[in-house]
Amino acid sequence: MKTLYTAEVSATGGRSGHVKSSDGVIDMAVNVPEGLGGKKGSTNPEQLFAAGYAACFQSALLLIAGKKKIRLEPDSTVTAHVSLLQLDNQSYGLGVKLVVDVKGLDHDEALQLVNEAHEVCPYSVGTRGNIDVQLEVV
Repeated sequence: MKTLYTAEVSATGGRSGHVKSSDGVIDMAVNVPEGLGGKKGSTNPEQLFAAGYAACFQSALLLIAGKKKIRLEPDSTVTAHVSLLQLDNQSYGLGVKLVVDVKGLDHDEALQLVNEAHEVCPYSVGTRGNIDVQLEVV
């Protein structure tokens, strides 16, 4: 296994704290989601995870399409829905639904690309067997 890149982000204060990347690009307050009593206007760990997963999955989709010589429309999107789940009184988990809108392809062709992207996306590989990830092609 060859390391291609390592992100470094430090957190202080937990869900009601602050996150900062070693390069200073990320430097922001985090909070409990507003719907769970947090402050409006702050991000939260689930949103940050969703942003990373959506971007990574879109790149995997572009990679697979490129290998097949398929040009995806620029307004194709991946929207990640990341849910914080209470598993029991003491533990929590995540659930993910990826909604993929592949413009310009028929549903079956888009579904094939999405399934292949799910096999190579680092987030999909990393969550496999640990987090329920649902794929929806629109």
